[in-house]
Amino acid sequence: MSTTTLPPWPYPRWIAHRGAGKLAPENTLAAFRLGAQHGWRMFECDAKLSADGVLFLLHDATLERTSNGQGAAAGLTLGQLAQLDAGSWHSRAYAGEGLPTLEALARFCLANGYQLNVEIKPHPGQEEATGRAVGELLARIWPASATAPLLSSFKSAALAGARATAPQLPRALLVDQWAPADADLHSAQQLGCQAMVLNHALWDAARVALVHGAGLRCLSYTVNDEWAAKRLLDLGTDGIITDRVDLFSPAA
Repeated sequence: MSTTTLPPWPYPRWIAHRGAGKLAPENTLAAFRLGAQHGWRMFECDAKLSADGVLFLLHDATLERTSNGQGAAAGLTLGQLAQLDAGSWHSRAYAGEGLPTLEALARFCLANGYQLNVEIKPHPGQEEATGRAVGELLARIWPASATAPLLSSFKSAALAGARATAPQLPRALLVDQWAPADADLHSAQQLGCQAMVLNHALWDAARVALVHGAGLRCLSYTVNDEWAAKRLLDLGTDGIITDRVDLFSPAA
């Protein structure tokens, strides 16, 4: 376990994935409300741009999996996206649930004192523009007195865009496969990141020590098993993103 002295970290260890994991339709306000009812106080979401430049919540590039829409989401305006049913695919109890804007979710979190991890999930070719838009929006509406949202992305250009418009907001590089010669760590440092969010299987004692030694925090996605969570806790990692809001205690 690393003993490096790290800068202060204002976030809880446990983060609810897309609102309430799989208990509600992901990236809907209903999911974040349900996660809050389970006691969770920090939430992860996915944000991308509509065709008319509004940030909304959606993970996939296409609409079929989590709505009654068809095809690529990039070509639809917010008005068209707002007509979609993003709840029925999950269960009848959520029929008619809409695709919220990032601003709506941010204001929900601010009103209730919740913390937010925004994954910048751009359409292809819109990496920098989406990062800039996320930075502009959150810098405008998020008060300095509240804990700043954590901005994360797999796309370096998206994080660079966010840094250009909101350098004061903390950033984290998402990593699914560790690049040779620690290139991912170097990228995170060049982007001025405060954390790295890795596929949880990538963390071991040496890598935790390496990242902590560089002054960055170590977070993991998506951890749904008790054995995996225990391993990460024993390694001294700093944050765990999970679907299992019904299994883990966010106060642990």
